[in-house]
Amino acid sequence: MKIKISKEKIELKKGMNNLDKLVLNFTKILEKLDIKYVLVSGYISILFGRSRSSEDIDIIVERMDKSLFNKFWNRVNKKFESIITKNKSSAYRYLLTGHTLRFARKNEFIPNIEMKFPKTELDEWTIENRKKVLLNKNIMHISPIELQIAFKLFLGSEKDLEDAKYLYNIFENDIEVSLLNEFMKKLKVRDKFKRYIK
Repeated sequence: MKIKISKEKIELKKGMNNLDKLVLNFTKILEKLDIKYVLVSGYISILFGRSRSSEDIDIIVERMDKSLFNKFWNRVNKKFESIITKNKSSAYRYLLTGHTLRFARKNEFIPNIEMKFPKTELDEWTIENRKKVLLNKNIMHISPIELQIAFKLFLGSEKDLEDAKYLYNIFENDIEVSLLNEFMKKLKVRDKFKRYIK
């Protein structure tokens, strides 16, 4: 695995796993429709080489009107199927009322993509400040690493703490320290950082 980091993007070259292929197949649909999105949570550490499994991939998409959602729905159902509902109108209502939709490859349930509209100011910020990744020249957008580390510390399970530590070790020399400190203060995880990472 080779990683090249700049202010604008992270270039990553590696052999792709099953989750990477699933994510790219899904995000290419969003890219073609110009729908802003951001990948968050456990997949980020897996993307950068952490060896662990995951049954779902979390993705936040910008709020969209019914017309754009219909275009997305028609395209996504050519390669994926919705696990929660097969009805287009019901699916859109799920998103509007703060629920998630789950999409998997046809005839498969795991792994799946868990998609939602932003629910909090932090979700909105994450979409607006997403980081571009070129995975073997394929575009995807992820949560800023600083937020990812702080949020994983906030979640606090053994798996999450290991994710946070793994990401910090990879990006230690490229992290925006002031931003990491801001999120650690906001999420009240500075003590966890000192205990588990530093």
